[in-house]
Amino acid sequence: MNIPFLGNWRKKRGPERGTVIFSDSESDHEGVAELLSECELLRSQAHRAGIQLDDSAASLEALDQLLPRWRDDEESLPWLGNDAGLYLGTVIIRTVPGAVWEVWPGGRPVVRLLSGREVDVVVSGREWAANGVPELSQLYAEVAEA
Repeated sequence: MNIPFLGNWRKKRGPERGTVIFSDSESDHEGVAELLSECELLRSQAHRAGIQLDDSAASLEALDQLLPRWRDDEESLPWLGNDAGLYLGTVIIRTVPGAVWEVWPGGRPVVRLLSGREVDVVVSGREWAANGVPELSQLYAEVAEA
C-alpha cells in the first residue's frame, strides 16, 4: 500500500528502513493514525452486518464471525483485506501500550511493538479476507500478549 503524502514526509526525515511516523509530534501521530483508521470498505461491510467498529478487541471477534460474502468479488477482496489489516493495526495501536505505526520506505504501514517486533497487519488482513485465517482476534491476542 502506497500512501502518497508520506513521500514528502520521508524526504524531510530520510529514507531509512522503518521510518517511525509518530516520533516527531503528537499531530503526526494523530493525523496518520486517523488516516490509517478510516477503513471505509470494511466499516461499510461491518455496518451492513450490524457490527460497530469501535477499535476494540471485541469488534475484531465480531468481524471474524462475518459471513465472507466479499470473497466472490475479486475486485473488492484486496481492498477489504487492506482495510481489515489497517483496522487490526488501529486496534493494536490504540490498545497495546507502546505499539506505533511505522511506514517502510515502499509505503507499507506496519505496527511496531515496544519489543521491536514488526507486525505486517496488511498482509494479515489480506489473508483473513481471502481465507478467514488467521482470525483477526487471534492475531490481536498474540500481539497483545507480547
